[in-house]
Amino acid sequence: MTQVSMVVNGTAVNRDVADQTLLVDFLRNDLRLTGTHVGCDTSQCGACLVHVDGLAVKSCTMFAREAQDAEVATIEGQADPDGSLNAIQQAFQTHHGLQCGFCTPGMVMATAALLKETPKPTEHEIRTYLEGNFCRCTGYHNIVKAVFAASGQDVAQIAAE
Repeated sequence: MTQVSMVVNGTAVNRDVADQTLLVDFLRNDLRLTGTHVGCDTSQCGACLVHVDGLAVKSCTMFAREAQDAEVATIEGQADPDGSLNAIQQAFQTHHGLQCGFCTPGMVMATAALLKETPKPTEHEIRTYLEGNFCRCTGYHNIVKAVFAASGQDVAQIAAE
């Protein structure tokens, strides 16, 4: 067992975990933050994407102990302080960038990372950035529109499907 300390969504957390505990399992099982989804366990789908010290990380590829003293942000920490949807979440809702919702937390977290790096991405940049996140429902068109809208750009610029 290893003692891990980190800040998750602004709250300091200290727990004993087995050395091989993945960050995704720590978040879901120990902290009960179940918005971070386990889709593949092999780093393929992006459903488990979180931010660790501001960087987008697939939490199924990282041990909890590797996040020692880190700032971790999950989908549960993305809402506005009053609990309302933030601009990215609202854009996903408004532009139907979700269907079953399973991939949505990872897509929202990926979008936040992209917009931090590139505040006004092109359609090509959005599609390229999201290549590591799989959606089995929407065909990505509405997800791309949602990301475009979240960046403050006119979604009419996105080519029709």
